Amino acid sequence: MKCEMDEGESDTKEDTEKKPFAWTLVLTVIAASVGGTFQYGYNISIINAPTPYIQSFINETWMERWGLQLEVYQVTLIWSFIVSFFSLGGLMGALIAGPITIRFGRKKALLLNNLFVLLSAVLVLTSREARSFEMILLARFLVGINAGVSMNVQPMYFGESAPKNLRGAVAQTSASFTAFGIVLGQVLGLREILGSESYWPILLASNAVPGLFQLLTLPWLPESPRYLLIDKGDKEACMKALRRFRGCDDLGDEMEEMLQEQIAAKGERAKSMLELFRDQGLRWQLITVMVLSSAMQLCGNDCMYFYASYVFQTAGIAADKIQYVTIGTGACEFIAAVACNLMIERLGRKLLLMGGYILMSGWAVVFIVALSLQEKVAWMSYLSIACIFGYILSFGTGPAGVTGMMPTEIFEQTARPAAYMTAGSLMWLNLFLMGTAFPFIVKGLGVFCFLPFFVVCVASATYIGVFMPETKGKTFLEITKEFNRHNFKGTDLRQCQYQLGEVCQANNL
Repeated sequence: MKCEMDEGESDTKEDTEKKPFAWTLVLTVIAASVGGTFQYGYNISIINAPTPYIQSFINETWMERWGLQLEVYQVTLIWSFIVSFFSLGGLMGALIAGPITIRFGRKKALLLNNLFVLLSAVLVLTSREARSFEMILLARFLVGINAGVSMNVQPMYFGESAPKNLRGAVAQTSASFTAFGIVLGQVLGLREILGSESYWPILLASNAVPGLFQLLTLPWLPESPRYLLIDKGDKEACMKALRRFRGCDDLGDEMEEMLQEQIAAKGERAKSMLELFRDQGLRWQLITVMVLSSAMQLCGNDCMYFYASYVFQTAGIAADKIQYVTIGTGACEFIAAVACNLMIERLGRKLLLMGGYILMSGWAVVFIVALSLQEKVAWMSYLSIACIFGYILSFGTGPAGVTGMMPTEIFEQTARPAAYMTAGSLMWLNLFLMGTAFPFIVKGLGVFCFLPFFVVCVASATYIGVFMPETKGKTFLEITKEFNRHNFKGTDLRQCQYQLGEVCQANNL
């Protein structure tokens, strides 16, 4: 967003006025993301490389304590607890994200969130000396909480701070940093770097570095202007934050929009999850967020990573080289996320979401065919590899980037924290469900294991095409009016009360 200028002013002056806004917003994105959603992707990927070493550590510790050798299935069971505790921590983080953002604000919530990851780093670094695998389990739970909070708070913070013409691109950077975290975690997990038996505690504790970076940088940057005005009622602080984000004093239109939203809130306190579910005026917004958040985990993208090693091995790639090829899967998601960031303000949210799920459904069909013929036709293994990369690219260009920002765009201020709590809870619950259920799906359906994901992708694309309005370039009030056509269909009086523009006109704004 650039400030309005009188005709005849030079391009040089226009460029000069853009810079303060651009730098403040860019620095906020970097500071919040490196210690935020980057941690989610990073902590997902760094756990893979040290798997055999931690399993060996579990067995050695048990032997020292009890003089008994664990069976393979027992080691696997303990390891599965360590992995699944990350998802349980994420669920806890999603549930506490709403209350802490209401109480402390968006920026302070992100800063406080680093306490979890710093404590987890201490536990991991001392676990080997303490001969306690339980400390690793607790550490994974804590980093899960950190990821659950950041995945909810960061898109909210960005969506409330960016101008409407850049809101999608700024909020979507959360997905880009998630993908970047996955790639960097895969690289650092190489045996030649930190993926060896000697260095696995350092690898797992390295997530403290981004946390420290955020603690040193984010305090110098502004709080969400909308939070300051609507939640705290501090117009002066809001104006100050907005000037830093925009780099100019011409804030009339944007301040008017926020004042309209403040009046529409009527001084209400932030809603709880129960109140959100009971509010008829938010019914279709809630359904939309629930569908999108569930589909993001149930679409099978994470399962593609599970299948990658098997497919690469079948294609004849040497076992000791697979770790390098696997980095390509993370790189694909990162490239797709960056591409989505560049396209989102041009193509819109609806097209990217719907197009991503349609492409994924197509790749799922091809993947099923390729797996079915892989034993009979030699080159089918290469088609399977193409399907893996195609599926991940399709996910990254749409659902991965757009889903996280939707609660910010389709909910008004008082309902937004509860909306993120709902979306985050569903995301983590479904992630846990997929991690638990997918081995049984593979066992039961064999080469047709991606058929359920095909159904999810088709159903999601259909819902988005029929029910979800486009939100690109619209104010929060305009988006609310779009959903009210579904929420109050045939209830004219009630609908008029929720048409926020008319409320604002009644207050002479």
